[in-house]
Amino acid sequence: MNIHHGGTLRPRSGQARTRRKQGRVNSTQVAKAAERFLSSLRERNVSPHTIKAYKQDLECFAEYVGSRKWNEIDHVTIRGFLSQLYEKDLGKTSVARSLAAVRSLCRWLAQEGIVEQNPAALVSTPKLPKKLPRVPTLEEMNSVLDGDMPDIASFPERDRLILELLYGCGIRNSELVGINVDDIRLTTEAILIRGKGKKERYVPFGDAVKSALASYLRGRQGVLSELHKHTPALVINQRGGRLTTRSVGRIIKKIAVAKGLSPDVHPHTLRHAFGTHMLEEGADLRAIQEMLGHERLSTTQRYTQLSMKHLLSVYDQTHPRAK
Repeated sequence: MNIHHGGTLRPRSGQARTRRKQGRVNSTQVAKAAERFLSSLRERNVSPHTIKAYKQDLECFAEYVGSRKWNEIDHVTIRGFLSQLYEKDLGKTSVARSLAAVRSLCRWLAQEGIVEQNPAALVSTPKLPKKLPRVPTLEEMNSVLDGDMPDIASFPERDRLILELLYGCGIRNSELVGINVDDIRLTTEAILIRGKGKKERYVPFGDAVKSALASYLRGRQGVLSELHKHTPALVINQRGGRLTTRSVGRIIKKIAVAKGLSPDVHPHTLRHAFGTHMLEEGADLRAIQEMLGHERLSTTQRYTQLSMKHLLSVYDQTHPRAK
């Protein structure tokens, strides 16, 4: 740290350069527009994770275009930005996400009348490899859920309930940890779920969840009584606090490995398994959409791809012209 003769602290030159650089970026027309766009997303209750990702991508874009005005930014400029990302060794998925952020910003600018047309609309999305997640079979899921929890389960009743809720209701990890005890409707056998953008939906549950719930609630009360604590959270840790999504991920992975499944299994795998197995067993696609909380049916239709292998197998075994 440098001190000039008056005794006032002066920042290191590197810090000063960084602040000057940030000041230039933050004062540009693009950066200001990006901030207003992000504010509009917050007002619409868009997921904080989406906003955080967009913020990072748009800051990079603002830094790339510098002091250029919107009428100086066209599809060639945006392609140049994407090329720079490739030069930084970013993968196609990351580049596609950055383009999505810029597209959303430009679309909003067009709606607000700030630009006449969306320059990003002329930029094609990088072709991504079609990777479908490997979903555990019905037999594999039954092998995990049937019988006792493995010895590594620190709170067996809770861990069983976590598995039953993720697979039995198809909810997201973030939705699971957000459930409160009062959200459970035992008489109608449904749970109030708060999804993305604070949208609420009711998700039904079956006998397996009901049984796991009854067993866990007794254990939960015992933990809280011993600790002299009270919490509205349904799923708690052994200190009486609300369980985090990271902890749920660790629990799922440990139990999956102990039960002979792939170590790649995570909470979202069970959500995929829910959608795939429901479709394979004949559930209506729109009913699955409602239970999963998908805004668009096209998102749910991914499960038709996931279950195609099963459908082909059924066709081969049953259609008279298949052999």
